[in-house]
Amino acid sequence: MATKKDTRQLIKKLEKQGFDVTMRNGHYRVFKDGVFVQVMPSTPSDSRGLKNAIACYKRAGFKP
Repeated sequence: MATKKDTRQLIKKLEKQGFDVTMRNGHYRVFKDGVFVQVMPSTPSDSRGLKNAIACYKRAGFKP
């Protein structure tokens, strides 16, 4: 299961690759070049949540 630490590490990697991550209402909003990509919860709720988010970011150009 993913942890808050995994979420923070993912956010750092996203920001290094040019994604913008902002916090709003307890959730992270992820943008690439000003275009909305996905909302990511600040705390992981299930075992697939972070993996599903990474898959979405890959489609937007993220290299894990």
